[in-house]
Amino acid sequence: MVDIKQLQENIGNNQRPPIEKWNPPFCGDIEIRIRSNGEWWYRGSAIERPALVRLFASVLWQEGDEYFLVTPAEKVRIQIDDLPFIVTNWRRDDDNVIRITTNTGEEYPLDEHHPLLIDQHQPAVRIRDGFLARVHRNVYYQWAEQAIPALPGEAEGFYLRSGNTRFYLGSAS
Repeated sequence: MVDIKQLQENIGNNQRPPIEKWNPPFCGDIEIRIRSNGEWWYRGSAIERPALVRLFASVLWQEGDEYFLVTPAEKVRIQIDDLPFIVTNWRRDDDNVIRITTNTGEEYPLDEHHPLLIDQHQPAVRIRDGFLARVHRNVYYQWAEQAIPALPGEAEGFYLRSGNTRFYLGSAS
C-alpha cells in the first residue's frame, strides 16, 4: 500500500519514489490529461491543488510515446498534449550557470546532463528520467535577449551560454 502522506513529505524534500524499481500491471486508462500549457486536468476539470499535481508528477513514467502514473500496485495511462513539464522560470547562479524551474517546482541546472535542445521546432530542456520540459514563451524571449551569435564552426544561429557550455537556441529566421 502506498502511503500518500509519506510520498507528499518526500516530494517536499525533493525525494521521489523509486518508480524505476516498480513493475506493476497495466490497469487501463485514466481521464487525466496534461495540456500543452502544463495544466493537469481530470475528467474535464483542472486540478487546482499544486501539491496534488506535484504528487502525480512524481510518479509519472514514460514508455515510448505513452505516459503513465505508476504505483507499486498499478500503472494507468494518461494523455499529454505536448510535453509533461514546462520551464516557467530561470536564474543565473554565481558560476554563470542557468538554473531552470519547472511548473511543478523541480529545479535543474542547464548543463550537459540537462541540455537545452530543439524538439518539434521548439526549445525544450531534458530533465529527470529523460523527460523533456517545454520552454515557456516568456522564458524563451528572456533567453533570446541574452543570445549570442554562433562561433566559427558552429551551426548558424544563436546560442545561450550556461556556465562553460553553449546551447543552440535557434536561427535568426
